[in-house]
This record gives sequence, structure tokens and C-alpha cells, in this order.
Amino acid sequence: MSVTHLIESPTKADGAELWRIARDSAKLDLNSPYAYMLWCRDFAESSVVAREDGKAVGFVTGYRRSAEPDVGFVWQVAVDASQRGKGLAGALLDALYTRLVADGVRYLETTITPDNEASIRLFTSFAKRWNASVETTVLFAGENFPEAGHLPEELYRIGPLTARKDPGE
Repeated sequence: MSVTHLIESPTKADGAELWRIARDSAKLDLNSPYAYMLWCRDFAESSVVAREDGKAVGFVTGYRRSAEPDVGFVWQVAVDASQRGKGLAGALLDALYTRLVADGVRYLETTITPDNEASIRLFTSFAKRWNASVETTVLFAGENFPEAGHLPEELYRIGPLTARKDPGE
């Protein structure tokens, strides 16, 4: 069942809600509330928030890589528990990349640990919808992290991305 949400760039006022959604996911690496507020201010053009009845119910945070301006990196994707199973995460990615591709982005990059099957499905499904290839490499090995037992962060590079004629295709 698909629900229509308002999807738009976040504002500074959204930071606390993004933090709450991330915290409640119990899956994401949780950043400080301050970080989410800054993200909504400084990277609003490369991030999106979904609203239902004016309340934030999902988000994608990302940024343009300064060394490679045709790459948009996805930092976090989170959907409120009340909205899961409705295709909102995919709709958020599609809305964001429709905008970014129109502004010159040709590749989506993100990192995923090998045990995160939901994220792997989300991003491989995105690649299929966008008729783009997926390349994976290890960006950070587990031993690069200060805490023992961290899984590697695999870099997913999806592209090249081109404008889609019909956003629903």
C-alpha cells in the first residue's frame, strides 16, 4: 500500500525530528542532535525529508562530494516505524536523485555493511529502477575502525544515472 507524502528539502527545524527517527530506528549509527540540525542547514540541497500531516516521517541525508561533484553520497536513510513497508525509502531516494541528476550528479555512492540486507535491497532496487549498474568495493575494512568487531563498510557506486522520463518507471 502506497501513501503519498510531501517530499522536500529539510530545514533547520527538522533536525530534531530526523534525530528522533534515526534514534528510534535502532539500526543507524546515531549522530548527535546538533549534527542533524547542522545537516539540515548545510546539506539541505542534497537531502530530503518526507512529511505526513506536517510531521517528518522519513529522510535521506546526503552530500555532494567536493572532489567529484558528479557524485552524490547517501549518508543515512531512515523511515519512521509507522511508515515502513510503504515504499517510502525508495520514494525518498528517487525524489532526491531526480533533483540531483538534473543538477549534474551521475553517480550515487553509499556504504553498507555486508549484514545489512534491507539496505542492500533498497539500493540494488534503486539501481534497477534507474537502469544503472552497481559496483561494490570495500571502502573501510573492519580493522580500520577503533572498536573491535566492526564489519567492513562496502562502497556501493550506482550509475551512471540519467534523467528518467517517468518518475514512476
